Amino acid sequence: MPKRGNGEGSISRRKGGGWMAQYYAEVGGKRKRKALYARTRAEAAAKLAKAIADRDGGFVYDDRGITTEKHLTRWLADSVKGAVKETTYANYAYVSRNHISPAIGHVKLKSLTPARVRGFYGDKARAGLSTATVKKVHVVLRRALSQAVSDGLIPRNVADAVKPPKASAPGEDIKPLGPEECAAFLEAARGERLEALFVLAVLCGLREGELLALRWEDADLESARPALLVRRTLTRGEDGRGWVVGASTKSGKGRRVRLARRAAAALKDHRKRQLEERMKLAGPRKDRGLVFASETGSPLNPSNLRNRSFKRVKARSGVREDLRFHDLRHTCATLLLGQGVNAKVVSEMLGHASITITLNTYSHVLPDMQDTAADAMEAALGAIP
Repeated sequence: MPKRGNGEGSISRRKGGGWMAQYYAEVGGKRKRKALYARTRAEAAAKLAKAIADRDGGFVYDDRGITTEKHLTRWLADSVKGAVKETTYANYAYVSRNHISPAIGHVKLKSLTPARVRGFYGDKARAGLSTATVKKVHVVLRRALSQAVSDGLIPRNVADAVKPPKASAPGEDIKPLGPEECAAFLEAARGERLEALFVLAVLCGLREGELLALRWEDADLESARPALLVRRTLTRGEDGRGWVVGASTKSGKGRRVRLARRAAAALKDHRKRQLEERMKLAGPRKDRGLVFASETGSPLNPSNLRNRSFKRVKARSGVREDLRFHDLRHTCATLLLGQGVNAKVVSEMLGHASITITLNTYSHVLPDMQDTAADAMEAALGAIP
């Protein structure tokens, strides 16, 4: 067999059995010897040929023993933070820290396989994680591994070969309150410390995090056209503990939401009660200017909001037990669309990235509106005899 030329690598039999192929490649500006292992000489030769072709084409994969957790940490710090909205970064960090790292964080990048990832998703689903959350885990892992491929750490993204659980179709799991149920819910909220929060959730469709991050400086209650500037949201701290107020968009500009008279009145009453509360309470208080805060002035814990005040109001109102806080936002949207408000206006009010999201999410409301459209056309052109 002819001797291999310089740079073509070498193949040798291992003492313990099997074969080893070796070649040199430049990694990080340094010339390094790399080894490949196979059961037969033919397999070793095939692996060597591919590795040399990749090397000559500029593709050298060297994860340096990096674990999945270490890569996720570096990816979040170098590629995600500052490049996406603060809320997106916080969500990615939470998913990485609480779902991915505990399960497969110890696995080296080069050792991840589609089967390993598929099993990881299955374990999460069997543990009770919702389909939507498992899909979020897939999105985060897939994007992190895509960066690893771009960085030349691994040759392929194994998450591309795994199909995440199928999520519900847009609007499939939406269960808004009807007008009578909505009235009962708001009536049950009267006198609650957070009554104004529930009024805003229904009448303005703000997200939970947006409500809990509102500051008084963003509320214009005295003008003839009262409004809110929604530009912040409440997210988890980077360490997974506590809550912080951050910008809801990368630009920080936010959106302006007009207030109905009832919403403006509820906020004014809330501000008055909040000032009276401050006068009565003794002890240290951190005034951060939050509209909805704890008695000490710190951000409210969303879990406490849902499990205490919201749960209490829901039980008192007599509406269905499975009502979620987010359904109040869906209630706002469906009531507005049902009243014939332009979908573009509803989309801007809710802060959707595009009107397409609004139409896809609330398409179940639109068929009923076609009767109104037909009646409007007849009124415009006159009934045909």
